[in-house]
Amino acid sequence: QVQLVESGGGSVQAGGSLRLSCSISGERDKVYCLAWFRQAPGKEREEVAGIRRDGRTNYAESVKGRFTISEDNAENTLYLEIDSLKPEDTAMYYCAAHAYRFLSCAATWLNFPYRGQGTQVTVSS
Repeated sequence: QVQLVESGGGSVQAGGSLRLSCSISGERDKVYCLAWFRQAPGKEREEVAGIRRDGRTNYAESVKGRFTISEDNAENTLYLEIDSLKPEDTAMYYCAAHAYRFLSCAATWLNFPYRGQGTQVTVSS
């Protein structure tokens, strides 16, 4: 099993920045992909960024250039740096992981069996 706990959300003004963290524990060596998803009220959950074991990253088109995913292996922590925040970035942000070696990191929520509880990001204009 893999346990994921997010932190770092909050309320910020548009144009500001946030860094979300996801603490990873358990069978970390099973994981091939770590990702961040978000879900805004009334919208479907979407993946915004992913990082594979080999370091390759992927981003949703809507966040490219503003979001940066990274991992600190020594600290067993996944990060999501969000710059130039917009009101439309308001959402619950979730950390997720899967252990499928041959599955893309750009995958739907259903393919990520390990999930955190989420951290809320609210951006005001």
